[in-house]
Amino acid sequence: MAGTKVKLFGGISKLFFGGGCGGVRDFFYLRVTMTEKILILDFGSQYTQLIARAVREANVYCEIIPYHQTVEFDAGLKGIILSGSPASVNDQDAPIVDIPALHGRLPVLGICYGAQLTAKLFGGSVAKSNKREYGRALLHKQREDVLLKDVTELSQVWMSHADTILDLPQGFEVLANTENIPYAAFRKEGGGAPLYCLQFHPEVYHSIEGKKIIRNFLVNICGCSQDWTPAHFVSDTVASLKQQIGSGKVIMALSGGVDSTVAATLIHRAIGDRLVGIFVDNGVLRKNEFQQVLDTYQQIGLNVKGVDASAVFYHELAGKTDPEAKRKTIGRLFIDVFQQEAFKVEGVELLGQGTIYPDVIESVSVHGPSQTIKSHHNVGGLPATMKLGLVEPLRYLFKDEVRRVGAELGIPDDLLQRHPFPGPGLAIRILGEVTAEKVKLLQDADDVYIQSLKAQHLYSTIWQAGAILLPVKSVGVMGDERTYEFTVALRAVTSVDGMTADWAHLPYTFLADVSNDIINSVKGINRVVYDISSKPPATIEWE
Repeated sequence: MAGTKVKLFGGISKLFFGGGCGGVRDFFYLRVTMTEKILILDFGSQYTQLIARAVREANVYCEIIPYHQTVEFDAGLKGIILSGSPASVNDQDAPIVDIPALHGRLPVLGICYGAQLTAKLFGGSVAKSNKREYGRALLHKQREDVLLKDVTELSQVWMSHADTILDLPQGFEVLANTENIPYAAFRKEGGGAPLYCLQFHPEVYHSIEGKKIIRNFLVNICGCSQDWTPAHFVSDTVASLKQQIGSGKVIMALSGGVDSTVAATLIHRAIGDRLVGIFVDNGVLRKNEFQQVLDTYQQIGLNVKGVDASAVFYHELAGKTDPEAKRKTIGRLFIDVFQQEAFKVEGVELLGQGTIYPDVIESVSVHGPSQTIKSHHNVGGLPATMKLGLVEPLRYLFKDEVRRVGAELGIPDDLLQRHPFPGPGLAIRILGEVTAEKVKLLQDADDVYIQSLKAQHLYSTIWQAGAILLPVKSVGVMGDERTYEFTVALRAVTSVDGMTADWAHLPYTFLADVSNDIINSVKGINRVVYDISSKPPATIEWE
């Protein structure tokens, strides 16, 4: 990533925050401007983020923008990728970009809808397909080309489209076909920059050598040097933060999660103890988590203040059983506690946040310009009532990249590889009213479960796991005594991104051992069940 410049842009925000710390401040965020960059024009495909991840995995920086956004042809732009789309190129309101104009400036790769739109705009014909064009297919190369370099004959690819190209435009040649698709890969001959098209999706898992094809486009056609690495990101970002923050102070709400911890560590590398972190114990953290996270922060060298506000949260949660009421109560109290602590720190003008790239992408619609600025879940909706500029050093990174940067920074692996944990914590894993006694029960049961997963080397194979305390008591027998105690449900899911999830098929012997351990060691629980629901139709969390 040599030559990367990370600039802090400021401008008066249109968010008019209510009373709080000082006057109205600029809205700041980290903007990454690359000497080398690939731009992905998004037509609304469900796979667009997968294209970006494939590009990033090849150590090439890229950004996603809606198809209707103006392309800035700066010196660092090396090529453009056109995504797929749920639309048809023959729809009256089909999304369109001027591909001939792009072709005149830079290498272009059209994928699925991007390929069909290219064919249509250059004079070819596209119509509804009368053959099966969804699922696995085998790619037959008709001629050798740099785009398909080292791709094996009959390599498996993934199709997902309802339209098909009936006739290629004049001046285009076929590179590969499948049994049902005569124009699976093709290119334009001569004139302008290289223009390539694929009617399959190289970015998805089922296209076995798809990432090789994308890498060929990036390296062999666009000439990218593949220097987007965690080490360069760290050094360049820290240097930029030093320059832009200057002698100012940054305050940051920390959660113990990956994003906020990595963001805080980058800012701390730049300005030291002028970053003030606040970690709030809301009473519904996992067992010993408050102290363990504080100890980790001390080990990393962060300047963090721990605030035990559990009594306040328990008081406000008393009597509340509705899941949304519990969520809103915890979010409101968190902001109140954070602001009370923030007011005690003098001279703060900037707020650090762990916003990552999916949060940014999701705030912009491909169906029209959006002015939405998405509040980040790690900080409970901050800065809703605080007049602070924002510093977001992870704004252009995906989750896996955040973890790699965290490893480069020396953050302990136990923290980097932690399962996702909901902002409202155990409050939404306790069905019904939340009390200190119920929290203690669930903390103990959950700790037995999580430690057992780690001991049996199952933790890293699971996306998310946790225990849920049910508002159900049942009869049990322990020794010569009958009991009437609570039931705990164990939840474990496998997933890629949390949008869909399958229940984890944990070994029966493991579940039997965990059940015995929980019942024998946690007084107040006499029954354990395992949740085998997938998402959808269920959700990962119970509330």
